[in-house]
Amino acid sequence: MVASTLVTRKPANITPIDIVAEKDFEKWLKAQTGAARGWLKNIDFQAAPGAKTLLPNGEGATRGLFILPTDRGPWPWSDLAQAMAPGAYELIEPFGRRNLAKPETAYSAALGWALAAYHFGRYKKSTVKPRNLFWPQSADRKAVIAALDATSLVRDLINTPAGDLGPSELATEARTLARKHGAKAKLVIGDQLLKMNYPAIHAVGRAATDEPRFIDLTWGKPGAPKITLVGKGVCFDSGGLDLKSAAGMRYMKKDMGGAAHVLGLASMIMAANLPVRLRVLIAAVENAVAGNAFRPGDIVTTRKGIRVEVGNTDAEGRLVLSDCLAEAASEKPEMILDFATLTGAARVALGAELPAMFANDDRLAADILAAGERTADPVWRLPLHQPYRSQLQSKIADLNNISPGGFGGAITAALFLEAFIEPGIPWVHFDLMAWNQASRPGRPEGGEAMAMRAVHDMLETRYILKTPKKKK
Repeated sequence: MVASTLVTRKPANITPIDIVAEKDFEKWLKAQTGAARGWLKNIDFQAAPGAKTLLPNGEGATRGLFILPTDRGPWPWSDLAQAMAPGAYELIEPFGRRNLAKPETAYSAALGWALAAYHFGRYKKSTVKPRNLFWPQSADRKAVIAALDATSLVRDLINTPAGDLGPSELATEARTLARKHGAKAKLVIGDQLLKMNYPAIHAVGRAATDEPRFIDLTWGKPGAPKITLVGKGVCFDSGGLDLKSAAGMRYMKKDMGGAAHVLGLASMIMAANLPVRLRVLIAAVENAVAGNAFRPGDIVTTRKGIRVEVGNTDAEGRLVLSDCLAEAASEKPEMILDFATLTGAARVALGAELPAMFANDDRLAADILAAGERTADPVWRLPLHQPYRSQLQSKIADLNNISPGGFGGAITAALFLEAFIEPGIPWVHFDLMAWNQASRPGRPEGGEAMAMRAVHDMLETRYILKTPKKKK
């Protein structure tokens, strides 16, 4: 995708697109030909941020005009790319400056332009002809390519049907990523999970023909700050014996979206060579129906020793995450960040496009929120309202995996996970959709990366820049 849409050699037949700030539009207009001014008047062009058009330059050819958006992120540039006809383009700042001078603008432009070309082509090739962009001069090419590769990885993994991406294939993807970046990946498979004390992962995944797996990826120097990512990798969720409806099951190939996110984020961290000791933990399972499936009312003993009553087999994600979080906390890292397509309640509260974030550390939460604003990759913090923990009580075990009534379901799910975090360890939980319900520029219908760029920006700020940056 990068090679076909962002080109390093300037094509002979290239259409320039003038990038003009709203305040500079009148100045720019005075410098144009009469034909161009007449064209803009005839189409009633309004110079609002993000407005765009192609116009004649007086010689029969065209040039583009794009009013600089106020949004710092990539999506207005995706909109620009998709509005252009197939061909080659260059972004120009008039008034004596060629190409885009500001690194943050150039980064967003390059990323947005390339994301506009994303297509999941494993089963059906794209028929869209390319719209190539000559690399913006000040764009950090390494950072752009890392973000593109990570976003494409997340989307491709989520979009792949469960028949071609079960626990074994997800483990293969993790090992491939590890080899690419010189990381180490270990697997615990099937009944070995019981021997190695990952009983909740085993319980949820044991009914599937593709055995459950615990994936453990490590990278970085041992003495660096420890950052641990945890991902829910339920490659397909039937609901188990508490079977989902047909409609509810239709898109459950995306229930491994949390695992996809931590692999994508890990790829960005490793590509940027951030000075951290990275660990990625994934529970890769299929929640299937068979004679040995775990049952409503069963008591599952987790890695931490907490006994959980299964109130509903369709609340399996928090069970597999519990073993991963207990292992993550055992090392007492500087922070634990988990990603999961966990609850419908989060979608009811915030909609499909805004991930819910829960955190036990206010500074870390504030840093992520600020990074989300900088990168146009927003999240919304919801409370870990401790009085709701009483809703997870069980009469015969330490916890129930569901709360009665369904109210505050995203909060009670987060509180369940918090029980497996040791006190004093900063922890953030992202409950996300990982899916675009409809297509928008740069964001086609299907799998989507959410909060990933924001978290990477936060880590880069903390461990490289030390102070908040005005970028992306």
